Amino acid sequence: MLPPRNLLQKQGDAQFLKTVILPKEKWIPHPAYNNRAGWDKLFKNEKADIISEGERFLSYEWKVIKATDYIEFSLSGSRSIMELPYNKNINAVYSLFLAEMAEGKGRFINQLMNGAFNLCEMTTWAASAHLSIQLNHKKFPDHKQQIIDLVSGDIGSMFSWIYYFLHTEFDKREPLIAERMQYELERRIMQPYMTQDHFWWMGFGKNPNQMVNNWNPWCNSNVLQVFALMENDPVKLSKAVYRTMLSVDKFMNYNKDDGACEEGPSYWGHAAGKMYDYLQILYDITGGKISVFNNPLVKKMGEYISRSYVGNNWVVNFADASAKGGKNAPLIYRYGKAVGSAEMEAFAAYLIENNKDELKIASGRDMFRTLQGMLYNNEIINIKPALPSEAFIWYPQTEFCYMKNKNFFFAAKGGYNDESHNHNDIGTFCLYMDTIPFFIDAGVGTYTRQTFSSERYSIWTMQSNYHNLPEINGQQQQYGLQYKAKNVSFNPKQQKLSMDIIGAYSKDAEVKSWQRSYTFSDKGLLINDAFELLATKEPLKFHFLVWSNPKMIKPGTLSFEREGKTVLMNYDFKKLGWSTETIPLQDRQLSAVWGDEVYRVTFISKRQDLKGSYNFIISKGK
Repeated sequence: MLPPRNLLQKQGDAQFLKTVILPKEKWIPHPAYNNRAGWDKLFKNEKADIISEGERFLSYEWKVIKATDYIEFSLSGSRSIMELPYNKNINAVYSLFLAEMAEGKGRFINQLMNGAFNLCEMTTWAASAHLSIQLNHKKFPDHKQQIIDLVSGDIGSMFSWIYYFLHTEFDKREPLIAERMQYELERRIMQPYMTQDHFWWMGFGKNPNQMVNNWNPWCNSNVLQVFALMENDPVKLSKAVYRTMLSVDKFMNYNKDDGACEEGPSYWGHAAGKMYDYLQILYDITGGKISVFNNPLVKKMGEYISRSYVGNNWVVNFADASAKGGKNAPLIYRYGKAVGSAEMEAFAAYLIENNKDELKIASGRDMFRTLQGMLYNNEIINIKPALPSEAFIWYPQTEFCYMKNKNFFFAAKGGYNDESHNHNDIGTFCLYMDTIPFFIDAGVGTYTRQTFSSERYSIWTMQSNYHNLPEINGQQQQYGLQYKAKNVSFNPKQQKLSMDIIGAYSKDAEVKSWQRSYTFSDKGLLINDAFELLATKEPLKFHFLVWSNPKMIKPGTLSFEREGKTVLMNYDFKKLGWSTETIPLQDRQLSAVWGDEVYRVTFISKRQDLKGSYNFIISKGK
């Protein structure tokens, strides 16, 4: 095992930080609240819209999150019962704050104080689905402890910016409001962060194989904002900042040298994107004295997002990632500018060219990104739009492979079956023609209690039988760190990816070797499965998840049509029979991407041979 990179720790310790951390007024580039000309310049022609949005909440009735809303997660697995009213409150606070910063007349402050007071009165800021982080692992808020999750961190950073800009205005009406906000930030964020190591996302556990995913940079970027804006003791501040550096190093160490995001493009903004936010804040508060923007890994992690874009809003999606997602042009531009990636800057400009709304001041609750967007969004319009032009991208450590030509975009993966947001999908692929998905990965449905529990792999979207993979002797792939691809190789000259996927199956599959290979060309894709079994218990099955209901043109040829385009799939009908299954999509998150249904095509072997091979040829139809 290679030694940890520890890129941030190598930049300096807490003592060094004490000498370089700047006063707030030196690193915050935004004007003071009462500098109306400065804010008018930042809001530009969106000022009226921002104010109008805030006006919607001037008579907003603040929602009460009931005890039973938390309990519902344990009863039915539903997160939304608690999250929907909670998110409405959070978004109302965000909108009221922005409206006040845009108008500057004090008209929104009373209602903003109401919202802040409402949040301060809550037992916890964490979401019901995350309460198992509590030391007692109960799923009901424990008033005796505070935890830091994604939502509590978001509120913490938002509160810190509100306090920084408006605490003087609050004090004119009721000083205890701002004082209460300061107290709650200390109690809920600052004190737990400095005294607790049990938050799994911090990466301080003893397990060397511990997963460190998007939670780490997401939570740490929020925590860093809280300390940078609220902590006035330079010794305490430097210790806190250094602790965040130790933690974010765990995330950067976990990521492979190739820079791929195993969570997929729709999580990139929360993973590498949040890492960028964190690194930018760290750069700003230290006047650039702590910076890893020139490190190749950081640049590779950024360029993953531009290289995973297929076209027409479709992206390569493995694991829980959606087939549509990850397109945050302002974030991509700022990241690209920081690391010197012309590719990312051009990709951001491409996204803007195709959707001007990307330049609008964002809604939601990510205050740092909103404030950053005000500073840099205008720069993007001067960048020439372009997509990456590489014919192939190979991520050798993560084992992702992308190949494209004038007709097709191909993506496949090796890896292992314990990746972040894992699906049992070693060896699967996706294929797009003219940017239209034909052979797909469904993604994931709405998150429930079941999604992140021992029941996860009872959900069909997680199972290998609902990916583009074989079922061997009645067995599908298994979950676990030990289930992984073997002998993965990519030959760019031959445009060929191959791997032995035997390691993804249990001993019950009775398989000695199973070599899956993909050979890509202008004509299409050749899939070859060469196998050797120890026994034959059941006919072999080859599953393919597709977006179009197949039609048999003739024996050995299936046709798939979508949006006026046709793809053909050839197989040996003497060796294989086939069937198709319609999969209704009743989950809103899935149907929002794919519509009412997708289809699974299954080829079934007519012979039970111990050794053999099967070919599937996919080509462009007329």
